[in-house]
Amino acid sequence: MSTSARAVLFHELGGPDVLTVEEVELAAPGPGEVLVRVEAVGLNRAEALFRSGGYYYQPTLPGSRNGYEAAGEVEEVGEGVTAFAPGDPVIAAANFELSAHGVYGDRVVLPVSALVPRPAGTDAVTAAAVWLTYTTAYGALVERAGLVPGHRVLITGASSGVGTAAIQVVRRAGAVPIVTTRTADKRRRLLDLGAEHVIVSGEEDVVEETKRLTGGDGVHIVVDAIGGSGFAELGGATVQDGTLVSYGWLDEQPILLPRQWPLTVHGYANVVLTGNPEGRRRASHYLASGLADGTLSPVVAEVFVGLDRVRDAHRLMESGRHTGKIVVRV
Repeated sequence: MSTSARAVLFHELGGPDVLTVEEVELAAPGPGEVLVRVEAVGLNRAEALFRSGGYYYQPTLPGSRNGYEAAGEVEEVGEGVTAFAPGDPVIAAANFELSAHGVYGDRVVLPVSALVPRPAGTDAVTAAAVWLTYTTAYGALVERAGLVPGHRVLITGASSGVGTAAIQVVRRAGAVPIVTTRTADKRRRLLDLGAEHVIVSGEEDVVEETKRLTGGDGVHIVVDAIGGSGFAELGGATVQDGTLVSYGWLDEQPILLPRQWPLTVHGYANVVLTGNPEGRRRASHYLASGLADGTLSPVVAEVFVGLDRVRDAHRLMESGRHTGKIVVRV
């Protein structure tokens, strides 16, 4: 039996205006699938790239869905699903193809592997803002780069959702976050969020300032969202045998690798951690414990109410004026 739903679709590549809200029919969940009533969705820059054709794979057009991250409640489960039952609060864990399963809508059918339990006591807006940001920061810093107490960490593009999450992950580990932002207007906000030092990349040399702030030593870890030709220069900001982790490509130019040696360079994609049940279990426990003890608290830049505001939410995301995560409450 099918279910009527409202979904955000796009039929051609382009800017935010290609997103439209339409009535769709969802088939009943099949074996290994779950029907979720969506309460809130969290936006990610990957979805703007997907909508405009700049993501690492192309949407299936016309009628592509979009959206990786949502909080909601299970309405129905398909054959063989035992991990969830109707009424369970859940988070979409982004292990799916966007055109088929994108979560911008009031209902969506997802594979059970794309869901994790919502941390106890977490409201929908908070839950929609936590999964990708914190699992990316945790996976890149702790699991990939080996973050330990006392490490100095350089976080580029720190006003993003992942950037603000990374500040908290670094602080939670007893390490020192040094961050970059393009303009000085976000300096005070990032300091208030826990950054030890803020480097304004539009006005200061990031490598020189990092060395100055660390007494000439450099940082132990760089976690970079930007990529491009500037990635190579970041090698000069590390201690000897430091670690660079690239998890994003805001600069669409090819990434150039640093020539410093010895130096460890990692590429990080979140599927490394959350694409398997054991990784999702570790990430879920880290997230739930951090939310419970208050060391992790998502920074929500703005909440838009109603699916009809998703275009406005995308415009804000592309403007770069915000700090933290953008959420649409359904």
